[in-house]
Amino acid sequence: MIKGPQYSLPFRPFLLATLSLSLLAAAPLRAADWPHWRGPDFNGISKETGWQSNWPDEGPKRLWKASVGTGFSGITISHNRAYTMGNADDTDTVYCFDATTGAVIWKHAYPCKLEPRNYEGGTSATPTVDGDRVYTMSKAGEMFCLNAAKGSVIWSNNVHEATGAGVPTWGFASSALVQGDRLILNIGKAGTALDKKTGKVLWSSGTNICGYATPVPFNSGKEPRVAIFGWQTLEVVRVADGQSIWSHPWKTLYDINASDPIIAGDQILISSGCGHGDALLKITDDKPSVVWENQDLMAHFASSIAWQGYVYGVHDGPKGSELHCIDWNTGALKWSNAEFGKGSLTMADGKLIGLSDKGMLIVAEPSPKEFKIISRAQVLGGKCWTVPTLANGKIYCRNAKGDVACLDVSAKP
Repeated sequence: MIKGPQYSLPFRPFLLATLSLSLLAAAPLRAADWPHWRGPDFNGISKETGWQSNWPDEGPKRLWKASVGTGFSGITISHNRAYTMGNADDTDTVYCFDATTGAVIWKHAYPCKLEPRNYEGGTSATPTVDGDRVYTMSKAGEMFCLNAAKGSVIWSNNVHEATGAGVPTWGFASSALVQGDRLILNIGKAGTALDKKTGKVLWSSGTNICGYATPVPFNSGKEPRVAIFGWQTLEVVRVADGQSIWSHPWKTLYDINASDPIIAGDQILISSGCGHGDALLKITDDKPSVVWENQDLMAHFASSIAWQGYVYGVHDGPKGSELHCIDWNTGALKWSNAEFGKGSLTMADGKLIGLSDKGMLIVAEPSPKEFKIISRAQVLGGKCWTVPTLANGKIYCRNAKGDVACLDVSAKP
């Protein structure tokens, strides 16, 4: 009987396989680093333990702040360096900070239009660190491989021009997924792979426009695969050559498939906003079947967290944005909370960490019974859609205009 995703007994082999692949693809990392989108296990859950979740009324101590320009790129952490991106004056800038002091180590800038379209615009993808390199992509498809310590350009390639793939309405948003010697991107109908050493296109999936989610490893025991939430389908393809294994139709209003699929063993949960909903798929003999489908979790763009048989995510429904908890096995709604708004979630040490759309940082217990807040603090103003990052005793937050705050939640002696 399936007990639910993430660290429940039936899924440990899958998690270990995923972790092994990520470790083989990169130089050794500190246990609590957060080197790429959605963290070490690609599920939004940090390995960090022992951090301070009970705060005074004024919140955690702020160690440093910075301004990086407009955008929604997340913050990645590797070897005491923090990476993110922003846009100012139609120029994207990749920033590398000292993760402890906030000192700028290097910057890399290139022309890119802001393109506000029903939102502020700016950068969407999150930097991916792999060993001594960092990979970034612009909304226009300009891919850069930079020296992680110095910021010098190792190679660049405009993947949009190289593949002829159409640009979606709000630009490319996929962060790069490293799988062995390949970078996998959500570009084209079912993804594109680049040689991570040279930037050369190894395979692509046509000239269709794409979805906005980042590819997720889906290793079924036969060969490395990835799940790609595309324009109108969920696609599972082989890493080696991009060959389609299976496809599941999922058409959403305005073609917004943006939240990452959640994978647990032979099951995949997908969710989209714009009136669509969510579904749990079971994969048998490389064929998907629908376990359940409803509208109790319509994730517009924020990826959800699965934990011990339940899913926590931001539901963008007719009443506005609410935080929902649903049962993994049945899809049943357990509770909803309207305080959080269109925020985003991560998790560490058995606790949910969320940043509301108005800059309220919260820590809460993941429980199907109720939304129980442990601590909260107003840490930023303005619109906050970017997921917070916890790494090495510090939480990093940002807002749409590019204010970045680093907060100290390290365990005190």
